[in-house]
Amino acid sequence: MTSPGWSQVASRLWDVIVIGGGNAALVSALSARDEGAEVLLIERSDVIFRGGNSRHTRNIRCVHGDDSEWNTGAYTGEELWKDLCGIGTGPSNEALARLTVEASQSAPEWMYAHGGRFQPPLAGTLHLGRTNTFFLGGGKALINSYYRSAEAAGIHVRYETKVTGFEFDQNRCTGLLVEAEGGAHRLQAKNIVVAAGGFEANIEWLRRYWGDAALNYHIRGPRTNDGSVLANLLEAGAHSAGEERGFHSVAVDARSPKYDGGIATRVDSIPMGLVLNKNAERFYDEGEDIWPKRYAIWGKNIALQPDQIAYAIWDSQVQGMFLPPMYGTFSGPSVADVAGQLGIDPDQAATTVAEFNRHTAPDARARFDPSGYDGVSAASQPPKSNWALPVDTAPFYGIPLRPGITFTYMGVQVDSQARVQRVDGPAFDNVFAAGEIMSGNILSTGYLAGFGMAIGTVWGRIAGKEAALNDRT
Repeated sequence: MTSPGWSQVASRLWDVIVIGGGNAALVSALSARDEGAEVLLIERSDVIFRGGNSRHTRNIRCVHGDDSEWNTGAYTGEELWKDLCGIGTGPSNEALARLTVEASQSAPEWMYAHGGRFQPPLAGTLHLGRTNTFFLGGGKALINSYYRSAEAAGIHVRYETKVTGFEFDQNRCTGLLVEAEGGAHRLQAKNIVVAAGGFEANIEWLRRYWGDAALNYHIRGPRTNDGSVLANLLEAGAHSAGEERGFHSVAVDARSPKYDGGIATRVDSIPMGLVLNKNAERFYDEGEDIWPKRYAIWGKNIALQPDQIAYAIWDSQVQGMFLPPMYGTFSGPSVADVAGQLGIDPDQAATTVAEFNRHTAPDARARFDPSGYDGVSAASQPPKSNWALPVDTAPFYGIPLRPGITFTYMGVQVDSQARVQRVDGPAFDNVFAAGEIMSGNILSTGYLAGFGMAIGTVWGRIAGKEAALNDRT
């Protein structure tokens, strides 16, 4: 399909314009098109790097029965709801969170009908085979499939297009200002769906809430997720939702790129070993919960440590039980030797590990079970609730860690129709939102692996359909 030139794009009154190019945006565009709308999707990135954070994903967490060919067992709505309530401070808006859980059950079928394909869980994906459904080829393959489906459906896509402002007449968006191909353009649509992500790549914005600590954060996704669209909406009177300091963040290898490292830089060793700060001291329970529920707290844990740096240390007993670090490991015959390579005090590190080992159970090795909660604990300070083997078997291994920010939670407030709410007065007539830019309606301070894709898929379907059916005259 040949795309129209910018003069043609700007001269049309589109039924729906979708801002963004990742999962939530594509689902919104496809859903709107399913309702017969003429849809324009504008993506800030180029073709190669299209897809935002979604291209770094690998699975989605949805309700399903035990008849799923892609999972190892059933995952009920009650269980997903319990898991969601058990992270952080629980859902931000219970009604919208329950809607997300319930609607997630039909997500895989919808995805398959629009080009998504799945595969059984891969070896080394800790505890996720039952709860999460894996994309064949990962998130990049899913995104590419959606773009092919969009093209086949007649959705118009414009790349390297940056939104610079919204025009409003009271509570109605009357124009969208963009920059593309070196020029400024004004677009018009009956309805707008905003699915442009959060502000995690905007270090100065993060510094408002985290101070200079934000300078040491790694951003797992693209530089383009700078929150400019969110800022424009808030300036126009949109009501915010979510914690200002809330974000999905994980421990990443400190040697990884500052931006766009993606999932490959994540560190999965933490439950099987110990984590020390720059003073060579432990600071949190490494075995608090199974990894898909607790891996996303470690970015914040490290963000609160001196210089936002930490170090994972483990021994040969658990080596190979988790996905290996992308950049290899430091290794040596003693904890002190590895600590010296990492740049922390060798004697203090050895003392810290020895003190932890002194509190491990005599039968820890006999009861150790990495497949689930094993109750093998250590009464150390801080304690370790599960998988508390003594770290005493050479060779030893270690890597440096930094906070890796995936996406921010503070965004725009929506109702059950995905319509963006205003601070003063009624909701915007024709502005809807989906994905990370409205995830703060669902998430507070914690995260479940794969649930961001569920939010994007559920709310993309809602936003796209509602936008297509709104003001059809």
